[in-house]
Amino acid sequence: MAITDVTARAYELAESLLAEPLPRRWSHSLGVAQRARSLQGVLGTDAALMEAAAVLHDVGYSPRIASTGFHPLDGARFLRDQEGVDERVVRLVAHHSCALLEAEERGLKTELAAEFELERPALVDALLFCDMTTTPDGGHTTSEARVSEIVGRYGPDTIVGRFIQRAAPEIHAAVQRVEGRLTATQEAG
Repeated sequence: MAITDVTARAYELAESLLAEPLPRRWSHSLGVAQRARSLQGVLGTDAALMEAAAVLHDVGYSPRIASTGFHPLDGARFLRDQEGVDERVVRLVAHHSCALLEAEERGLKTELAAEFELERPALVDALLFCDMTTTPDGGHTTSEARVSEIVGRYGPDTIVGRFIQRAAPEIHAAVQRVEGRLTATQEAG
């Protein structure tokens, strides 16, 4: 299956899992995919793959497939086992936005790491950038504001609150790396 077909299928699948039960999560996913499209110049041949991963990154929240309560793992397992989605897309979903740190908070780090290899760092950074510079409603934001919003929404002493605070330095560093690549590409063009 061509990667453009994978991307088209990703939108259909994400919409079927998120649009009705979780419309705000669906809006966020569409915004993350839009951010991914903005990275085409830096991603080259991986641009369509990134867009597919971006629109699918939060499908693990869907009540139809949530099982562990840890959406990167639930989503990746579903995409791999039930939908046969491209392996690289599945790996990106499994490890999006510092998922290993949250998995550690949940006692699932060994499980996540054993089941899903990390994708190459530039793509991991790109998906992190797309997710952490997109608001819950799909608009653009800074990584600082996004981390603050997540801590405020979940609370600083919750699993998600603790994880995102620990992950914040890596989130901001990844965003800076992607912004640096964008600037270099624009200056070269």
